[in-house]
Amino acid sequence: EIKTNINTIVKACFNMGKTKTGALIIVAIDSELKFHASTGDMIDAKLSSSLLESIFFKNSPLHDGAAIIYNNRITAARCILPVSDNPDIPSNFGLRHRAAIGLTENSPAVAIIVSEETGQISISQAGKLEENISIEVLKKKLESTLF
Repeated sequence: EIKTNINTIVKACFNMGKTKTGALIIVAIDSELKFHASTGDMIDAKLSSSLLESIFFKNSPLHDGAAIIYNNRITAARCILPVSDNPDIPSNFGLRHRAAIGLTENSPAVAIIVSEETGQISISQAGKLEENISIEVLKKKLESTLF
């Protein structure tokens, strides 16, 4: 198994946060999430922050939906994820946040959301969402989950 380059993801999230570029990035842990990947466009490209940022650029045809990262590769983009039907999710959360929670309720993946409205970064694991985390916290959480 190839280690995922966390700094690359963190850098892309930081840059997208600054420009309020909305993003939903899934870091698959013990499976490729093939079913979810198959709902989007297969990419299978080496992970880079510029490629992640390009995918979510608002005029990109790939920007809607999620990008899935597995084994340090962006496997797919524009993926449709299951939206959580948890009634306790605050109503101010949009589809991106609900999809992040929905995916992580049933898989060990990590979902990272960059808000289009605020540029804030949130992370979801095991169906729980932590809002408005710093770049440092994002990096620590990814390190503790992936290594």
